[in-house]
Amino acid sequence: MGFKKLLASLGAGGATVETELTEPNVVPGGVVQGEVRLQGGSVNQQIQGLSVGLQARVEVESADQEVKQDIQFAKEQVGGAFEVEAGATHVVPFGLEIPWETPITIIEGQQLRGMNIGVTTDLDIARAVDNSDLDPIHVHPLPAQQAILDAFTHLGFRFKSADMERGHIAGTRQRLPFYQEIEFFAPQQYRGLDQVELTFVADDREMDVILEMDKKPGLFSSGSDSFRAFQVGLGDFQGTDWPAYLNQWLAEVGGRRNWF
Repeated sequence: MGFKKLLASLGAGGATVETELTEPNVVPGGVVQGEVRLQGGSVNQQIQGLSVGLQARVEVESADQEVKQDIQFAKEQVGGAFEVEAGATHVVPFGLEIPWETPITIIEGQQLRGMNIGVTTDLDIARAVDNSDLDPIHVHPLPAQQAILDAFTHLGFRFKSADMERGHIAGTRQRLPFYQEIEFFAPQQYRGLDQVELTFVADDREMDVILEMDKKPGLFSSGSDSFRAFQVGLGDFQGTDWPAYLNQWLAEVGGRRNWF
């Protein structure tokens, strides 16, 4: 019996854990709900704690290269100490809040490549922590974010790529240790412009919208007038003609620099 308990504490013959999401489609500020199912193994096991969290795989600049790093950016304890009896099933429901800054992973039904965000489950079992696989979630834009995205589409911009980068954008309400950049190819009428990078940093009332114009072939710093940040209320964004607003800014900057 002693040998079996030792193996159980190391994961052999012990409990298995599986997380099932009720609905993987969410929006920033929403809640992802699900349940953690623990299936007892061949012996009783003491569980010291159970938690769920959100994890993102982000780009981190290291020396002269970029590496990927998994960052947990939300965590909630959903179970204290308890015992899972051999062969028994233990079900723990949970509701995990999605931070307002959580990056978008899906636009118009299309999954954005490289946006790896999901729910992780941490099971603290007698001197060992068992991390389950990532259960992906699909983060859809808020209505205010969708309005900005629609404006770019209306102006003829084409989606290029998206990534998540570790770091902080100065002067914004950012609290997470990383941010998302959504990149668009510029249409032909903006002939001197290569692409525009878009970042949203939201809270429960409004969001910062950060835009950066990328002239062929170089990238301007945030200190130049090719960079713009403005605030949009999550509840009053409908009063602005966003295609006209963006086009005016692009035309002003491009005209001053004789791009188009």
